[in-house]
Amino acid sequence: MNWLVLLFLLIGAFLLISEYIRRNEIWKDRVAFYGPILALKSARVGFFDFFQRYTSFFRVYGSIGVVAVVAISLLISLLLILSVRFTLIFQPEPTGIYEPQNILLLPGINEFVPSTFAVWFAFLLTIGIHELGHGILCRIERIRVRSVGALIAVIPIGFFVEPDEEELENLRGWPRLRMFGAGITNNLVIGFACFAIMILLAGMLAPTAAPVIHGVYQGYPADIAGIPQNSFILGVNGTAVASREDVTALLNRTAPGDTVDLLLLSGTAESSYAVTLAAWPEELGNHTSGFMGIYYFDAATGKQVIEGLGSPLGLLRMISIPFDTSLEGKYLRVLAFDSAETGYFTAPFPLFWEIVHLLFWSAWININVGMFNAIPMIPLDGGYIMQEGITRTFERRGIGHLAKYVVAAISWLMLVMLIALIALPYLLHL
Repeated sequence: MNWLVLLFLLIGAFLLISEYIRRNEIWKDRVAFYGPILALKSARVGFFDFFQRYTSFFRVYGSIGVVAVVAISLLISLLLILSVRFTLIFQPEPTGIYEPQNILLLPGINEFVPSTFAVWFAFLLTIGIHELGHGILCRIERIRVRSVGALIAVIPIGFFVEPDEEELENLRGWPRLRMFGAGITNNLVIGFACFAIMILLAGMLAPTAAPVIHGVYQGYPADIAGIPQNSFILGVNGTAVASREDVTALLNRTAPGDTVDLLLLSGTAESSYAVTLAAWPEELGNHTSGFMGIYYFDAATGKQVIEGLGSPLGLLRMISIPFDTSLEGKYLRVLAFDSAETGYFTAPFPLFWEIVHLLFWSAWININVGMFNAIPMIPLDGGYIMQEGITRTFERRGIGHLAKYVVAAISWLMLVMLIALIALPYLLHL
């Protein structure tokens, strides 16, 4: 069944069930509706009071988080400006990350975000951690939490903490900033922690030395012979090999036009292939031996690239992994995807790759969601922090009445730039 048809059927079923619940007032104390969104809520929020025992810690934690959020807000604003400028200058095609289905973080619909357990776990963890931060800081700052719950049909589910609106409105200065910054702070802390643990685990990998055919050059002998990608070379002309160096040493004795017999392991099956060698392409160097037309997966280099994520710029490199098509990006994809390349490393314990993938997506989604929410634009958390900072600054200078206009102008500027990043690739190629 086409996924679009299935999506419409699910939406139709959801609307029918929601309307039945609304009309019959079923669970009216626990269910509320906000337009087409169904909220499942609970007034059992006493567990937030537990965190008041650690008020001093959470106020310091929240204050540090606010400073970090402000810094990220400024950085994101600069990156948005530079990104729009880049788009105007280079006019990228409306493909890949610019395609409509890749704009939102929808697992399985966004082509760069698979619908796997690791992704869905990370998705729910990110939303839950974010709202937990708001709830804790509400109680730390003596704001009553009225209810908590889940929102159904919010891409596709969300969580919420409902504070007392009047008490929240009366909150001023640093307490208000800490409350709005807590969700982003939690996302960043969890994201960085998952990233660090993932790097430590990746250091335990043992790369294989076996000759692994990672790909074949189209139109060359291996391609003509039907050599499968991601297969291990076990033998050449009846001689067992254990490394790329062994294969190279045997091929150095050949000449263009010679035929070699390869014994390959593809999956769990062993097969033999006769490959008639060709001359080496000039761009690959001056060789007199025969050329098969294959390239290897260098697992040792792959491990070095992965360990390189521990550098100061490693975090930025990690964020680009899902859509990175460079050679280094292909090595790094083992951290995010269940691919054949994971078999070219010896895992130190069972479920190793499942844990690594869960850590990667938990880091990736938390950090991205945290950074997006830091954009200084109402109604994002970064926007409310910007609003509070500007309002208090202007009030101290006796021009508080101008604050709302400045906040609105900045919010509209951010919104226009976000829309421009989405629309410009299409408008520039009409």
